[in-house]
Amino acid sequence: MNKFKNRMTLHPIMTFVILIAATIVFSGFLSLLGMQATYNRVSTSGELVSNLVSVQSLLSLSGLKYIFTTTVANFVSFAPLSMLLIVLIGIGVMEKSGFLKTAFTLLTKYCKKNTITFVLVLIGVSSSIVGDLGYIVLIPLSALLFKYGRRNPLIGITAAFASLSCGSGLSILLTAIDSALRTTTLNSASLIDSNYNIGVMAFFLIMAVALILTSIIITIVTEKIVAEKLGKYDFKDEEEEFEIGKKETKGLIFGLGAGLIYIIFFIYNIIPGLPLSGSLLDYSQNFYIDKLFSVNSFFSNGFVFIIMMLFVILGLFYGIGAKTIKNNKDFAEDLGHSLDEIGKIIVLILFASVFINIFKRTEIGTVITALFANSISALNFSGIPLIILVFIISAITTLFLPSPIAKWAIISGTAIPVLMTSNISPEFAQTIFRFGESMTMGLTPVLAYFVIYLAYMDKYNDNEKPIALFQSLRYQLPYAMCVGALLLALLIVWYLIGLPIGVGGVAII
Repeated sequence: MNKFKNRMTLHPIMTFVILIAATIVFSGFLSLLGMQATYNRVSTSGELVSNLVSVQSLLSLSGLKYIFTTTVANFVSFAPLSMLLIVLIGIGVMEKSGFLKTAFTLLTKYCKKNTITFVLVLIGVSSSIVGDLGYIVLIPLSALLFKYGRRNPLIGITAAFASLSCGSGLSILLTAIDSALRTTTLNSASLIDSNYNIGVMAFFLIMAVALILTSIIITIVTEKIVAEKLGKYDFKDEEEEFEIGKKETKGLIFGLGAGLIYIIFFIYNIIPGLPLSGSLLDYSQNFYIDKLFSVNSFFSNGFVFIIMMLFVILGLFYGIGAKTIKNNKDFAEDLGHSLDEIGKIIVLILFASVFINIFKRTEIGTVITALFANSISALNFSGIPLIILVFIISAITTLFLPSPIAKWAIISGTAIPVLMTSNISPEFAQTIFRFGESMTMGLTPVLAYFVIYLAYMDKYNDNEKPIALFQSLRYQLPYAMCVGALLLALLIVWYLIGLPIGVGGVAII
């Protein structure tokens, strides 16, 4: 019976094939039923604009033409693919040279496993400041961190993805996404109060508390629940305990020293006002975070390459110091190390990109979000029931429309006026929205970076039975439930006490 189940377990690639076919058929069925929704959106001029959105059928000749004509271009431009390939070059040098093995062995040897997990999770939850790059960098590194610490790499991968997804809406500093959401919030708030303003530090206090508490709860869930589910790992390459000698120590000093110089150089070039500094910023923007991460900022456009070069420098100079890189041939081979045996990952990303592309094209997520947004005013809730309603709507709609900017553009036009009428501030409304989507961001394969988590779960799987897509989602479910309960409780307590949520930011107006 167990052998039969093993054979019948669908590989993630086949699951995406089924999801693609189901989306095509389902879109045709919903379009035939005339499924559509109208939502209110506030323009930059403060005018309320009504938008009608309908499900677009792909079960037609034009739909099939769209799939065939956009698949290649969409795959080539699929952000997770290009970012992963570039970052893996740097990770390959660090891994093959021995830098990661030495550094991670040193860390795991002298730190408790709970401490290692907490630091990893804290970094993941805090990494929203660098956008989606955290998914590309932290997931591969977390696998190696746990592997060299002689723990199951799948635990590290699962914890890293949970921290990244649950932390996606928790940012102490105003990120580029938060800045865009803030603009949408102010536009919607102008329907009630045209002079309303939200400062850049308006969310600081509640976000700081949420970030710490979320890191703690994810660490507990990892160690008490997920680690037990995943069990022990079969280290097929058993070897004697790795000893850090003089060569390894010298390599670490070389690598970290060179890396520190590189980091100082780039930090200096993102600080405005100093002699010859700030050359990586976009000075057409008003806020510093926008200067740093705007679409025209050199720092933003080159950030993935900047991280790759940091990793290359760390690995290269470690190799020179430890004499694991003796010539240009060694270095060239190290550059391609992490790209070896990446074929299955690329194929998986291909089918994930097709699924996400056609799902967006159907507008199913947009229609569902609009229908839920309309229920906010229809149900006529206030106070705590209204907070719970908006939180739940944000959580549910994230499963179908992960993009916070697109989602908030649909929800805010209805939610903000209703919440303000109930004396709940616009900045607290945005916080409710961000907390809600943080709960379920890791539970949807529509999220582009979910495929990175899935690919690395498959890569480090030591069982003949593949880790199915829905099985990987089940590993994330305890995180979603615990973090969701925590964040909702935090919102309710904050509302009842009436504490400021940040500098100039309030919960009740």
